[in-house]
Amino acid sequence: MAAAKWAHLSHSVLETIFSFLDLTDLRSSSLVCKHWYKLLTDENNDVWRMHCIRKLAEEALKSDLLSSAPTYKAKLRAFFHAWDPNECSRNIYIKPNGFTLHRNPVAQSTDAAKGKIGFRTGRHCWEVWWEGPLGTVAVIGIATKKAPVQCTGYVALLGSNSESWGWNLVDNHLLHNGDSQGNYPQLNNAPKYEKGERIRVILDCEDNTLAFERNYEFLGVAFRGLPDKKLYPAISAVYGNTEVSMVYLGHPLDG
Repeated sequence: MAAAKWAHLSHSVLETIFSFLDLTDLRSSSLVCKHWYKLLTDENNDVWRMHCIRKLAEEALKSDLLSSAPTYKAKLRAFFHAWDPNECSRNIYIKPNGFTLHRNPVAQSTDAAKGKIGFRTGRHCWEVWWEGPLGTVAVIGIATKKAPVQCTGYVALLGSNSESWGWNLVDNHLLHNGDSQGNYPQLNNAPKYEKGERIRVILDCEDNTLAFERNYEFLGVAFRGLPDKKLYPAISAVYGNTEVSMVYLGHPLDG
Protein backbone atom coordinates (compact mmCIF):
# COMPACT_ATOMS: atom_id res chain seq x y z
CA MET A 1 0.00 0.00 0.00
CA ALA A 2 2.81 2.43 0.91
CA ALA A 3 4.63 1.66 -2.34
CA ALA A 4 1.48 2.36 -4.31
CA LYS A 5 1.07 5.77 -2.65
CA TRP A 6 4.67 6.71 -3.46
CA ALA A 7 4.18 5.72 -7.07
CA HIS A 8 1.18 8.04 -7.43
CA LEU A 9 2.51 11.18 -5.78
CA SER A 10 2.03 14.29 -7.91
CA HIS A 11 4.80 15.54 -10.16
CA SER A 12 5.34 18.67 -8.10
CA VAL A 13 5.83 16.69 -4.87
CA LEU A 14 8.14 14.18 -6.53
CA GLU A 15 10.17 16.96 -8.15
CA THR A 16 10.74 18.53 -4.75
CA ILE A 17 11.85 15.23 -3.24
CA PHE A 18 14.04 14.22 -6.18
CA SER A 19 15.77 17.61 -6.24
CA PHE A 20 17.47 16.66 -2.96
CA LEU A 21 18.82 13.30 -4.21
CA ASP A 22 22.27 12.92 -5.72
CA LEU A 23 22.66 11.83 -9.33
CA THR A 24 23.33 8.18 -8.50
CA ASP A 25 20.11 7.98 -6.50
CA LEU A 26 18.21 9.70 -9.32
CA ARG A 27 19.43 7.08 -11.75
CA SER A 28 18.20 4.33 -9.43
CA SER A 29 14.89 6.13 -8.88
CA SER A 30 14.20 6.25 -12.61
CA LEU A 31 14.10 2.43 -12.60
CA VAL A 32 11.47 2.14 -9.86
CA CYS A 33 8.37 2.61 -12.01
CA LYS A 34 7.12 4.13 -15.26
CA HIS A 35 5.75 7.17 -13.44
CA TRP A 36 9.14 8.09 -11.96
CA TYR A 37 10.95 7.22 -15.17
CA LYS A 38 8.72 9.55 -17.18
CA LEU A 39 9.25 12.38 -14.72
CA LEU A 40 13.05 12.03 -14.65
CA THR A 41 13.33 11.83 -18.43
CA ASP A 42 11.86 15.33 -18.64
CA GLU A 43 15.17 17.21 -18.90
CA ASN A 44 13.65 20.61 -18.14
CA ASN A 45 11.76 19.95 -14.93
CA ASP A 46 12.51 21.35 -11.47
CA VAL A 47 14.65 18.34 -10.51
CA TRP A 48 17.31 19.19 -13.09
CA ARG A 49 16.82 22.94 -12.66
CA MET A 50 17.64 22.73 -8.95
CA HIS A 51 20.68 20.54 -9.59
CA CYS A 52 21.88 23.10 -12.16
CA ILE A 53 21.44 25.97 -9.71
CA ARG A 54 23.45 24.12 -7.07
CA LYS A 55 26.27 22.93 -9.34
CA LEU A 56 26.70 25.57 -12.04
CA ALA A 57 27.89 29.14 -11.69
CA GLU A 58 25.18 31.76 -12.12
CA GLU A 59 27.32 33.37 -14.82
CA ALA A 60 27.20 30.19 -16.91
CA LEU A 61 23.44 29.78 -16.55
CA LYS A 62 22.62 33.39 -17.46
CA SER A 63 25.01 33.80 -20.40
CA ASP A 64 24.80 32.26 -23.86
CA LEU A 65 27.74 30.00 -23.02
CA LEU A 66 25.41 26.99 -22.78
CA SER A 67 23.09 27.96 -25.61
CA SER A 68 23.84 24.69 -27.42
CA ALA A 69 22.76 22.71 -24.35
CA PRO A 70 19.06 23.67 -24.31
CA THR A 71 17.79 21.72 -21.29
CA TYR A 72 18.75 21.81 -17.62
CA LYS A 73 19.90 18.20 -17.70
CA ALA A 74 22.02 18.91 -20.80
CA LYS A 75 23.65 21.85 -19.02
CA LEU A 76 24.37 19.67 -15.99
CA ARG A 77 25.83 16.97 -18.24
CA ALA A 78 28.06 19.57 -19.91
CA PHE A 79 29.32 20.69 -16.49
CA PHE A 80 30.48 17.19 -15.59
CA HIS A 81 32.32 16.95 -18.94
CA ALA A 82 33.97 20.40 -18.79
CA TRP A 83 37.70 21.18 -18.53
CA ASP A 84 39.54 19.28 -15.82
CA PRO A 85 41.55 21.59 -13.49
CA ASN A 86 43.78 18.62 -12.67
CA GLU A 87 44.55 17.86 -16.32
CA CYS A 88 45.84 21.17 -17.61
CA SER A 89 49.14 23.03 -17.78
CA ARG A 90 50.31 24.99 -14.74
CA ASN A 91 50.00 28.06 -16.98
CA ILE A 92 46.26 27.51 -17.43
CA TYR A 93 43.43 28.06 -14.98
CA ILE A 94 39.70 27.33 -15.30
CA LYS A 95 37.49 30.41 -14.93
CA PRO A 96 34.67 30.45 -12.33
CA ASN A 97 32.06 29.63 -15.00
CA GLY A 98 33.62 26.14 -15.16
CA PHE A 99 33.63 25.93 -18.98
CA THR A 100 36.32 28.42 -20.03
CA LEU A 101 40.08 28.11 -19.59
CA HIS A 102 42.49 31.04 -19.49
CA ARG A 103 46.12 30.74 -20.58
CA ASN A 104 48.47 33.04 -18.72
CA PRO A 105 50.98 35.05 -20.82
CA VAL A 106 54.02 32.85 -20.23
CA ALA A 107 56.81 33.16 -22.79
CA GLN A 108 58.19 30.15 -24.65
CA SER A 109 55.55 27.73 -23.46
CA THR A 110 52.82 25.69 -25.12
CA ASP A 111 49.99 24.72 -22.81
CA ALA A 112 47.21 22.17 -23.08
CA ALA A 113 44.07 21.08 -21.24
CA LYS A 114 41.80 18.04 -21.27
CA GLY A 115 38.18 17.37 -20.37
CA LYS A 116 37.14 15.66 -17.14
CA ILE A 117 35.70 12.57 -18.81
CA GLY A 118 37.25 10.37 -21.48
CA PHE A 119 35.46 8.06 -23.91
CA ARG A 120 36.14 4.52 -25.02
CA THR A 121 32.71 3.55 -26.32
CA GLY A 122 29.78 5.31 -27.95
CA ARG A 123 29.53 8.47 -30.03
CA HIS A 124 30.17 11.89 -28.55
CA CYS A 125 30.06 15.53 -29.61
CA TRP A 126 31.28 18.75 -28.02
CA GLU A 127 31.85 22.37 -29.06
CA VAL A 128 35.12 24.27 -28.71
CA TRP A 129 35.74 27.93 -29.43
CA TRP A 130 38.50 30.50 -28.91
CA GLU A 131 37.49 33.75 -27.21
CA GLY A 132 40.78 35.44 -27.96
CA PRO A 133 43.57 35.43 -30.59
CA LEU A 134 44.88 32.06 -31.75
CA GLY A 135 48.53 33.04 -32.00
CA THR A 136 50.83 30.95 -34.17
CA VAL A 137 49.44 27.59 -33.04
CA ALA A 138 45.94 26.68 -31.83
CA VAL A 139 45.01 22.99 -31.88
CA ILE A 140 41.76 21.20 -31.01
CA GLY A 141 41.23 17.44 -30.85
CA ILE A 142 41.64 14.52 -28.47
CA ALA A 143 44.31 13.04 -26.24
CA THR A 144 44.89 10.05 -23.99
CA LYS A 145 45.68 10.32 -20.30
CA LYS A 146 49.40 9.99 -21.13
CA ALA A 147 49.54 13.02 -23.44
CA PRO A 148 51.59 15.89 -21.93
CA VAL A 149 49.88 19.19 -21.09
CA GLN A 150 52.91 21.50 -21.29
CA CYS A 151 56.16 21.83 -23.24
CA THR A 152 58.83 24.44 -23.96
CA GLY A 153 58.56 26.63 -27.04
CA TYR A 154 55.66 27.44 -29.34
CA VAL A 155 54.67 24.16 -30.97
CA ALA A 156 51.61 22.10 -31.87
CA LEU A 157 51.61 20.15 -28.62
CA LEU A 158 48.34 18.38 -29.38
CA GLY A 159 49.35 15.97 -32.14
CA SER A 160 53.04 16.05 -31.30
CA ASN A 161 53.14 12.41 -30.19
CA SER A 162 51.33 9.09 -30.48
CA GLU A 163 48.98 9.99 -27.60
CA SER A 164 47.13 12.89 -29.25
CA TRP A 165 45.36 13.93 -32.47
CA GLY A 166 44.66 17.52 -33.43
CA TRP A 167 43.56 20.06 -36.02
CA ASN A 168 45.66 23.24 -36.07
CA LEU A 169 43.14 26.00 -36.75
CA VAL A 170 45.89 28.43 -37.80
CA ASP A 171 47.18 26.57 -40.86
CA ASN A 172 44.40 23.96 -41.31
CA HIS A 173 46.75 21.00 -40.82
CA LEU A 174 45.96 17.70 -39.12
CA LEU A 175 48.61 16.53 -36.66
CA HIS A 176 49.47 13.19 -35.07
CA ASN A 177 52.68 11.59 -33.83
CA GLY A 178 54.61 14.77 -34.62
CA ASP A 179 53.75 14.70 -38.33
CA SER A 180 51.33 16.57 -40.53
CA GLN A 181 48.53 14.28 -41.72
CA GLY A 182 47.52 16.65 -44.52
CA ASN A 183 45.27 19.65 -44.98
CA TYR A 184 41.86 19.83 -43.36
CA PRO A 185 39.20 20.35 -44.49
CA GLN A 186 40.10 19.09 -47.94
CA LEU A 187 38.93 22.17 -49.79
CA ASN A 188 40.69 24.64 -52.02
CA ASN A 189 41.41 27.79 -50.00
CA ALA A 190 39.56 26.52 -46.96
CA PRO A 191 38.49 29.46 -44.77
CA LYS A 192 40.55 30.18 -41.68
CA TYR A 193 39.06 29.99 -38.23
CA GLU A 194 37.52 33.19 -36.90
CA LYS A 195 37.59 34.09 -33.21
CA GLY A 196 34.41 33.01 -31.42
CA GLU A 197 33.41 30.50 -34.08
CA ARG A 198 32.15 27.26 -32.53
CA ILE A 199 33.69 24.06 -33.88
CA ARG A 200 31.91 20.80 -33.15
CA VAL A 201 34.17 17.83 -32.46
CA ILE A 202 32.63 14.42 -33.21
CA LEU A 203 34.27 11.33 -31.72
CA ASP A 204 32.92 7.98 -32.87
CA CYS A 205 34.39 5.24 -30.70
CA GLU A 206 32.41 2.58 -32.61
CA ASP A 207 34.02 3.43 -35.97
CA ASN A 208 37.23 4.76 -34.32
CA THR A 209 37.04 8.11 -36.12
CA LEU A 210 37.33 11.79 -35.28
CA ALA A 211 35.56 14.44 -37.35
CA PHE A 212 34.71 18.13 -37.14
CA GLU A 213 31.76 20.35 -38.00
CA ARG A 214 31.83 24.08 -38.65
CA ASN A 215 28.77 26.32 -38.93
CA TYR A 216 26.66 23.12 -38.97
CA GLU A 217 28.60 21.88 -42.00
CA PHE A 218 30.22 18.46 -41.67
CA LEU A 219 33.86 18.79 -42.75
CA GLY A 220 34.58 15.09 -43.16
CA VAL A 221 36.47 12.50 -41.14
CA ALA A 222 39.81 13.87 -39.95
CA PHE A 223 41.31 10.76 -38.32
CA ARG A 224 40.59 7.06 -38.72
CA GLY A 225 41.87 4.01 -36.87
CA LEU A 226 41.86 5.56 -33.41
CA PRO A 227 43.15 3.21 -30.71
CA ASP A 228 41.05 1.36 -28.17
CA LYS A 229 41.99 3.77 -25.39
CA LYS A 230 40.06 6.28 -23.33
CA LEU A 231 40.16 9.53 -25.32
CA TYR A 232 39.61 12.98 -23.83
CA PRO A 233 38.59 16.32 -25.39
CA ALA A 234 41.73 18.46 -25.56
CA ILE A 235 43.26 21.70 -26.88
CA SER A 236 46.71 23.27 -26.91
CA ALA A 237 47.44 27.00 -27.10
CA VAL A 238 50.37 29.43 -27.14
CA TYR A 239 48.84 32.90 -27.10
CA GLY A 240 48.97 34.82 -23.80
CA ASN A 241 45.63 35.60 -22.14
CA THR A 242 43.67 33.67 -24.74
CA GLU A 243 40.57 31.85 -23.52
CA VAL A 244 39.00 28.66 -24.82
CA SER A 245 35.54 27.32 -23.93
CA MET A 246 34.21 23.79 -24.30
CA VAL A 247 30.63 22.49 -23.96
CA TYR A 248 29.82 18.79 -24.19
CA LEU A 249 26.65 18.10 -26.20
CA GLY A 250 26.25 14.32 -25.93
CA HIS A 251 25.42 12.07 -28.87
CA PRO A 252 26.12 13.88 -32.19
CA LEU A 253 22.59 13.10 -33.45
CA ASP A 254 20.76 14.31 -30.32
CA GLY A 255 18.33 17.04 -31.32
